[in-house]
Amino acid sequence: MAGYWIVRASEVTDPEAQKSYGQAWAPLAAQYGAKVIAGPARIATVEGAPVARAFLVRFESYEQAVACYEDPAYQAAAAFGKKASKRDLVILEGP
Repeated sequence: MAGYWIVRASEVTDPEAQKSYGQAWAPLAAQYGAKVIAGPARIATVEGAPVARAFLVRFESYEQAVACYEDPAYQAAAAFGKKASKRDLVILEGP
């Protein structure tokens, strides 16, 4: 079964950190076969706390989604992402 990241994030408060995150994310996405399948276009929070940005990222398997997140290179990139905005990231398995 596929693996997914659901990312909920605030507005970007540090554009340079966001740029660094994007540059680091691109090769990792290619390495792990990750595809952003939704976001950052229109978003409507209909229940719960509102967010400015949200993304749904698909991986070929749950294991790949976890491996990507645990990769030391992603953890280095995540430091930039966390500096750029507040965010929540959930990994789940699905079709």
